[in-house]
Amino acid sequence: MKDTVVVRPRRDPQAVRRFICLGYCGGGVGSYLKWADVLPDGVELAAVCYPGREGRFVEGFAGDWEELVEDVIAAVVSASDLPYVLFGHSMGSWVAFDVASRLEERGHRRPEALVVSSANAPSTGLDAGEVIPSQAQNDEQLLGWMREFGLLPQHVLEDADLQEMAVELMRADIRVRDSFRFRAGSGVTVPVELFTGAGDTTIDPDVQEQWRKLAGNGLRHTELPGSHFYTPGIWDAFPSHISSLRSGTRAA
Repeated sequence: MKDTVVVRPRRDPQAVRRFICLGYCGGGVGSYLKWADVLPDGVELAAVCYPGREGRFVEGFAGDWEELVEDVIAAVVSASDLPYVLFGHSMGSWVAFDVASRLEERGHRRPEALVVSSANAPSTGLDAGEVIPSQAQNDEQLLGWMREFGLLPQHVLEDADLQEMAVELMRADIRVRDSFRFRAGSGVTVPVELFTGAGDTTIDPDVQEQWRKLAGNGLRHTELPGSHFYTPGIWDAFPSHISSLRSGTRAA
């Protein structure tokens, strides 16, 4: 595992499981690092850094969906020397699903569970003309979206150059997202946990049925307070809601 690709903020030589987190559109590993403080005993946080940001800033962004997924597969395989739970939020849910599906097809170690958050099932497809954020939005609109959902830390909000970089990163991820194509017949045979926000208007009413068709070993759906990123309190303690992280961990 390269430290710049698989970031482990609190290494635990006694860990019996890893919680591997994949980023959302415009995001990085920073949003997940605080979760190291709320994971069950025996579970180690590992956040995958996509190309073009944070510790991989000098690399070019992924050119399309296929390039990103192959990059993430290599990262997950490198971190799969322990049993692991794979997590993705928003766009990251689709990345996590596609990665888990391809890992099964290729005979790699599967996650113990797939946890998806704030996303309709990838089988619904993508209408790039309707989904937000979009390439059609100008820079100020994209910044407004990121401000609304708390994606911009205070030091970025106060620096025009950093805001420009944030918009560039968001546009790169939107281009990747818009190149997604669902692979007919793909699915996973591991348990799936689905989380959605009670006030998230981007989620379809039949989201449970959508994901259930892709989950070969059962689906558990939990609705949490808040919108796309829940409430700040829920987000900060999000791993405490994931049942697959609590089963079989080391006793305190």
